[in-house]
Amino acid sequence: MIHVVEMELGGRPLRLETGRMAKQADGAVLATYADTVVLATAVASRTFKPDAGFIPLTVNYQEKFYAAGKIPGGFFRREGAPSEKEVLTSRLIDRPIRPLMPDGFYYETQIIVTVLSIDQTMASDVVGIVAASAALAVSDIPCGGHLASVRIGRVNGEFVVNPDRSALETSELNLVVAGTKDAVMMVESGSSGLSEDVMLEAIELAHAEIKKIIEKIQELQDKVGKAKRAFEAEALDAEVAKAVRAKAAAAICEAMYIPGKADRQERIDQILKESIEAVAGEDDERKSHVKRAFHDLEYSEVRRMILEKKSRPDGRGLADVRPITCEVGFLPRTHGSALFTRGETQSLGVVTLGTGDDEQRIDALEGEYSRSFMLHYNFPPFSVGEAKFLRGPGRREVGHGKLAERALSAVLPTKEEFPYTIRIVSEILESNGSSSMATICSGTLALMDAAAPIKAPVAGIAMGLILEGDQLAILSDISGTEDHLGDMDFKVAGTKDGITALQMDIKIGGVTPALMRQALAQAREGRMTILEKMNECLTTHRTELAPYAPRISTIQIKQDKIRDIIGPGGKVIRGIIAECGVKMNVEDTGIVTIAAVDESSAKKAMDMVRGLVEEPEIGRIYLGTVKKIMDFGAFVEILPNMDGLVHISQLAAHRVESVSDEVSEGEKIMVKVLEIDRQGKIRLSRKEAMAEQAESNEPSA
Repeated sequence: MIHVVEMELGGRPLRLETGRMAKQADGAVLATYADTVVLATAVASRTFKPDAGFIPLTVNYQEKFYAAGKIPGGFFRREGAPSEKEVLTSRLIDRPIRPLMPDGFYYETQIIVTVLSIDQTMASDVVGIVAASAALAVSDIPCGGHLASVRIGRVNGEFVVNPDRSALETSELNLVVAGTKDAVMMVESGSSGLSEDVMLEAIELAHAEIKKIIEKIQELQDKVGKAKRAFEAEALDAEVAKAVRAKAAAAICEAMYIPGKADRQERIDQILKESIEAVAGEDDERKSHVKRAFHDLEYSEVRRMILEKKSRPDGRGLADVRPITCEVGFLPRTHGSALFTRGETQSLGVVTLGTGDDEQRIDALEGEYSRSFMLHYNFPPFSVGEAKFLRGPGRREVGHGKLAERALSAVLPTKEEFPYTIRIVSEILESNGSSSMATICSGTLALMDAAAPIKAPVAGIAMGLILEGDQLAILSDISGTEDHLGDMDFKVAGTKDGITALQMDIKIGGVTPALMRQALAQAREGRMTILEKMNECLTTHRTELAPYAPRISTIQIKQDKIRDIIGPGGKVIRGIIAECGVKMNVEDTGIVTIAAVDESSAKKAMDMVRGLVEEPEIGRIYLGTVKKIMDFGAFVEILPNMDGLVHISQLAAHRVESVSDEVSEGEKIMVKVLEIDRQGKIRLSRKEAMAEQAESNEPSA
């Protein structure tokens, strides 16, 4: 039986349907928003995975090219590996759902969200979150609540719910919020530098819309009436837990104050080993229970220390930022470089400048487009002292890189100010929390070192939360341990004036606006501290490019002159590139970009381009080449592919009987432009050019 609920969201109809498609899945919902159609399915295995230690949830978002009436490119003409957007959206859906899954539900669970049709609302990601939550709601898979999501934009000072593509292009805010009816679970945002108050106002508006959607999801669940499956979480042996606490509690508290991450972890591992030997012996089942009890004990003891003593594992106060050092310009052949170190987290940021040919071309559902700014984040295993097989970037690397890219894109110069394609690579050399925020800091300094005239420096900080009943602690600049054992990871990036990026993930039932306001205020204080340290290293962008950075020059030409620059089959432009050793790009708008590694090569190429597109000026004298002799005069080329007529009467001051008596084909002669008629025909005079030259050579009285 087909069940449907409908509502209006952001001025467009939203329809949730179940019972028609994918009926063998545990739960399936077809979500239609305007002309965007998304199918979400949820399936959970019936086989329990003992000792999983985490919720085995997998979320996959996939876009089908037929959704936009397109055929994929490439040899196979079918969808291939997930695109960057698909990876990021999979993370976007996963992050708010995961905390709602019940503890101990160690059954392999998979959510697949498929885009079947897409329109210009570009809302497939937020609709995907809604559809995924609804699919869980109508399934028998247990879940701790309903979830919904919306996007908020800000155009001309007004908030817009689920703005379409054209509105987003002019919006100063791109905010995605996911939450339950009671609290916000996830925030993902980029902005032009809006204040904390404006961001909070947008989040509150999003939550109000989310509540309306959740009412409809609940209505759909009530119609289906499917009972949730019963399951029993693996019980922890109470006797083992008591023995582990007696053996390890005091030692764990003492170990948490060891300064270095490696030394601290070594001591924790030793305490665990001693606990296993003392409590479990050779009993494998008891070993498993000891490990679980030890983790629970570590979790509770560290949180208790922070809440009661207001002291963190590394000895900092709640609002303290770890020691910071910065270096710039130490890589001799790169275009810009910076090393940012905060505590035991270190990011090497490297900037490379390129031309329009270096832009990233993307073929997506919304159409083909190019990107002139890219930020790539790498997380090698040695950064955390591990030896692992090197693989390509995973979801974590893509997500962290995109967050840093979003934070920095708001302060980049325009193409007119800085006509370069920019690529930043962040190499994480050490990691103990907040490496994505360190990437923003190293990226800012590397941009300034590369002489990019950014609007303002950007810094990032990760905030944490410990919440137990009425006890609350907000932590600035969290370490890896605090991230792992805490309740919130709230990343805030911005300039001294406003926020450029936000990302919040919650491990509990959500946070209130009041708590977010407190966290944002504390984050601002930390951000100012970091910006001060960065300012001590480099106060503003450099005025000169690095010696090996390309020199880019641009010139605007008439569009009907583009063919003169390109030449037949590209012959002319290839000749300029080969002769001058430069890179050239000619846009359809008539903008010619020339990139060279030295000024002389760039100037030579620019002079050649100017010569090709130069327009003749009346009254100006040119050194031309005689191309053809006629009885009535000579045709002289004064500019490339542009000639004019010197009438026989204008060849000399005396009477000329024959043109060939005065000039010959191929000869270089000086001529003056007398007239250009409406048809573009040029009348020249050798006589007047010679007279002016003679006059200028006469000695003064």
